[in-house]
Amino acid sequence: MFDLHCHFLPGIDDGAKDISESLDLACYAVKSGITHAILTPHIHQGRFHNDRLSIYESFKVFQQALLDNQIPLKVGFAAEVRIDHEIIDWVEQGIIPFLGRKQEQDVMLLELPHSHIPAGTENMVKWLLSKNIVPIIAHPERNKEIMKEPRKILPLYNLGCLFQLTAGAVAGNFGDVSRSTAEDLLKNGLVHILASDAHNLKHRPPELEPGRIAAEKIIGESASWDLVISNPRTIAEQHFNDRL
Repeated sequence: MFDLHCHFLPGIDDGAKDISESLDLACYAVKSGITHAILTPHIHQGRFHNDRLSIYESFKVFQQALLDNQIPLKVGFAAEVRIDHEIIDWVEQGIIPFLGRKQEQDVMLLELPHSHIPAGTENMVKWLLSKNIVPIIAHPERNKEIMKEPRKILPLYNLGCLFQLTAGAVAGNFGDVSRSTAEDLLKNGLVHILASDAHNLKHRPPELEPGRIAAEKIIGESASWDLVISNPRTIAEQHFNDRL
C-alpha cells in the first residue's frame, strides 16, 4: 500500500522526534502492509519553517538510516502545506515539494485549519490551478466546519480539488462525527486517497488497512483498494521511478 501523508522525518515538525522514532514508525508501517510512503512534514507559517531544502536534508538522513537498518520501505518526500497567503510566494520561489503529478498537473498536499474553511480558500485554489497545481485537501473529515456541514466541501470539489481522508478517521479513531463525515464523503464519491497522517506509534500509527476495511463496507472492496494503491501510486510514481 502507498501512504502519501505521514510525519516520519526526525525533528522537523510534530511527528517523529528523532531518528530512532523515525525508524520505529517505518518498521511499523512495513509490518502494517505499507510498501511506499511519501514523507510530508508541515510547512506552516509561524510554526514549522520547513522548505524543500530542509526537508530534503532530513529525508536523506532518514533514507540512509532505512538502508543501514535494512528496512524495506520505499520513500519519497513532499510537504503538508498549511493554507496561507504566503503560498503564492513559496510557489514562485520553488520551495514547496509536491506529492507528485496527476494528469500533467503538480499535486500539492494542502491543509486547512481544523476549525474552519478560511475566507479566500476558493481564490487560493483557483490561483494554484492557474499555476497547473491541483490541491489535494488533507483530512477534510477532521475540519469542524465540514464536520458540521459536509456539503461545504462541494465548492472545492467543483473547482477540481482532490481529497485525502485519514484512514484512522474512517476506522473511528477520531470520534463518531469525524467517522460519519468520512463516510458521507466516501458515499458521495469525493475521496481520492486514504493516508495515515502518522505522527507517532501511540496515538497516530502508520497504518491504512483498518481504514481500508471500513471504507470497503461503504464503497466495495475494489474501490477501497484503489484508495490505498492505484490512486496514490499514480500520483507518487515519479518519486519511485522504476522501483514500483
